[in-house]
Amino acid sequence: MSRCQIVYYSLLSTRYSLLMSDQTSRRIVVIGGGPAGVFAALEAKRTDPAAHVIILTEEGCEPYEKPPLSKAVLTGKALPEDALIAGPGGVIAHKVVLERHACCTAIDRAARQVRTASGQRYRYDALVLATGSLVRELPQFPIAMPHVHYLRTAADARALKASLQSAKHLVLIGGGLIGLEVAASARTVGVKTTVLEIAPRILARVCDENTAACIAQAHSKHGVEIHTGVTIEHVEPTAAGIDITTKDGHALSADIVGIGCGVKPNVALAAAAELAVDDGIVVDEHCSTSDPNILAAGDATRFPGPHGLLRLENWRHAQDHGVIAGRNAAGAHEAYRVVPSFWSEQYDLYIQGVGWPSPQPDTHIHRQATGGGPLIFGISKGAMICAMGINRQRDIAAARRLIERQIPVDSAALADPNRPLAGMLKATA
Repeated sequence: MSRCQIVYYSLLSTRYSLLMSDQTSRRIVVIGGGPAGVFAALEAKRTDPAAHVIILTEEGCEPYEKPPLSKAVLTGKALPEDALIAGPGGVIAHKVVLERHACCTAIDRAARQVRTASGQRYRYDALVLATGSLVRELPQFPIAMPHVHYLRTAADARALKASLQSAKHLVLIGGGLIGLEVAASARTVGVKTTVLEIAPRILARVCDENTAACIAQAHSKHGVEIHTGVTIEHVEPTAAGIDITTKDGHALSADIVGIGCGVKPNVALAAAAELAVDDGIVVDEHCSTSDPNILAAGDATRFPGPHGLLRLENWRHAQDHGVIAGRNAAGAHEAYRVVPSFWSEQYDLYIQGVGWPSPQPDTHIHRQATGGGPLIFGISKGAMICAMGINRQRDIAAARRLIERQIPVDSAALADPNRPLAGMLKATA
């Protein structure tokens, strides 16, 4: 027997033993194979090693990281399977069962069972909903429309990558992070790229005008045309692609069109089970839904933040939220109090944000760059509440600790590039 066969049968044996585990052990079912679901499952197993933990995913593969889909996968530097969320051995290496092609159709709360389209029923003592989000479909560009690409899954990334190989002109609808990451990837492989954004500027929901202007300048330098304040008037499919006319009369012919207009929470399963839903599955600080036996985590949820209920749509939040949901599903009672953060890679730009931006901070402080890109801080009541920078990894790491510890900060010192942020931490240690 070859080594590969030995490993294969060993994994089968492990999976069988997990499926046949003691029926008296806690049964934890996780719906969703994204980072929130995987981290919930792994943390639940770590918290209660005797628990029977199972992930139900609609996809037919081991759960993979999604950030590379708009970057390294499109440029041919990586494959989706190169970055598995649970590591090289997959979730089964952590003694968690993975059920592929498991499309969950209903939750029977009275019987504590999840039903799938294939007729399978999975009993649970604790259920974690990590159903993630769905792309926002534009009526003018239906998902099934030829030459149109939405990006959410590995299959979407492979299809877009294949189209880019023969495309001459890509038009992207939406100037948010995903749209701009795809734009950077398309230019990296030599495809003419145009971005159409309905808002007056790109990244209006993500960062300040100064940071957005730096990012726009980088795209312009690499040959991307960005048009803001654009409304699409007419769309005409052709044999070779799609013709687009804007409200101001501008006409474009695209070989392919990419849509990056955000996502919406995937709440259909929760709503059908009559859980509390309000632009997301409503959870408390412990990730509990309106049913004490059901928790939820990640993109699909609305959870308590410093300024009320909110949703976050990024990898770090999904991971951290999933960890808390998993622990609590296994019997813990921990609150989610993590300072959120996000990142984006475009060309040689590493864009980072951390903290809880306030609708009305006391002040914004810009630190003049002596190396790297711009750096901005949000201050409220004498403490830092958020920070954003480009190629300022060390500063953002220090800013995170200042935010977490709520250390009082001096505005003049923050604005001074000769005053290291790390020194502010040491001064109050």
